[in-house]
Amino acid sequence: MIKTYCFKMYGRKQNKRLVALIELAAEIYNHCIALHKRYYKLYKTHLNKNKLQAHIAKLKKLDRYKHWYELNSQAIQEITDRIERAYTLFFRNLTRKVRTAPPGFKRRKKYKSFTLKLRGYKLLKTNTGEYDNTVFIMGRKYKFFKSREIKGTIKTVTVKRNKLGDLYIYFVCETDNADSKIKTVTGKIAGFEFGFKTYLKAVNINIKDINIRENDIESPSFFKKNQSAVKKLNRSFSRKQKNSNGMERVKRKLYKQQYKIANQRKDFQFKLANELCGKYDAVYIKEPDMKSMRKSWGKKILDLAHGNFYGILKHQSLKYGVTVSEFRESCFLQQFSG
Repeated sequence: MIKTYCFKMYGRKQNKRLVALIELAAEIYNHCIALHKRYYKLYKTHLNKNKLQAHIAKLKKLDRYKHWYELNSQAIQEITDRIERAYTLFFRNLTRKVRTAPPGFKRRKKYKSFTLKLRGYKLLKTNTGEYDNTVFIMGRKYKFFKSREIKGTIKTVTVKRNKLGDLYIYFVCETDNADSKIKTVTGKIAGFEFGFKTYLKAVNINIKDINIRENDIESPSFFKKNQSAVKKLNRSFSRKQKNSNGMERVKRKLYKQQYKIANQRKDFQFKLANELCGKYDAVYIKEPDMKSMRKSWGKKILDLAHGNFYGILKHQSLKYGVTVSEFRESCFLQQFSG
């Protein structure tokens, strides 16, 4: 089982080094995109990833590109892997006649992360054998807020920054399912469908002439509650002079408000998913036609984020050993009538 741990890094001066490495990764990424575009114009075909990596290895020997040695070689390989995946998806969509844009250039300020695979990092351990909150990345020491224990074998380490400039570190670990929660079998099942005023509307379930109906779950509507603050910041942002310090300050406040709404929604969804998984042995969700609903209620649907919740519920159900699937009448007849 693959599990990802995310921790916020201490805000210290040495973090400037990590920001510089992220921007260096952006420079290499844009250089690779330029090579892809030039190669396609000349040969009308896709640039092979192995050829690209060999070409980068030669470039690093030139004086002009010697500063690329500051970034770990495996981190550079991961950049080429990202581009390869993006182009593979682009050409696959072309064959399926799906309109998508090919991978393009990215501004340094908007580039987010770099990833280390087997080398370039070292996570220290305590006397008890558990991982400490200190990590060495390319020879320099950094600290992060370790809110929980890191379990399993670390496969990759990613350093990522958000729009506010805060740095986070992600550890992708391979675990042996020892983290699964032991759940008492309750014998209860529930069916819900997504709604507007009610986040989850209970659906009647008939099993062996027994009518089962649980309570509705009200919708929190986090964006609606914070909408006045977002509007005020947007008005202030539009009045500022372009590229001024005042615009940057308001932009930061706006990002902070948006992150607050996103975190409130995520916290609610995880708590609700854990509550449902702890209460029921099986949860069935009746999913509506989301595309048509977005056309009529776009802002409302995005605020409720039903799709994200369904993904979180499926993920949490694996820990509890709970059945989660789409609502169909035949499901109940097949599973519970015998």
